[in-house]
Amino acid sequence: MDTTLLIIAFILMIIGILGSFLPVLPGPPISWVGLLLLYLTKAVPMSYTVLGITLVIAVVVGILDYIIPAKGTKHFGGSKYGIWGTNIGLVVGILAPIPFGFIIGPFVGAFVGELLHDSKDSQKAFKAATGSFIGFLASTFMKFVVSIVFLGLFLIKVWEYRSELF
Repeated sequence: MDTTLLIIAFILMIIGILGSFLPVLPGPPISWVGLLLLYLTKAVPMSYTVLGITLVIAVVVGILDYIIPAKGTKHFGGSKYGIWGTNIGLVVGILAPIPFGFIIGPFVGAFVGELLHDSKDSQKAFKAATGSFIGFLASTFMKFVVSIVFLGLFLIKVWEYRSELF
């Protein structure tokens, strides 16, 4: 049973890291569930402190994931169209067979979204798209770092209790 929990937990850690880049997957919360499964094994003693702190971090990052791109867009004069364009552009960029689509897609999506909102002012649309893109990059980086830290905690605990786990 411990081996099954460990394998599922590791898979969730990897999905959590991927979820840092994919808008449909909440990266840090998925990684946190991986940590929870690790602590549910018989070999690793339960630490409510670690689980509580990491849960709070995962929830805060999940909330900030929605706030940061919106603030970036608003700071640069954008609208909700730019935010939606960023998310749609990310999905299209990931699915499109172009190099660096996950980077190009959000910017182009935000730009197109802003042009749909106000087609007469392309300079404002570009500025808002830049703000949305910067917010997206900051949010993605934050989620990635948190998911990597959770993976690090996971690996440290697996290494520490390797004799009991394997």
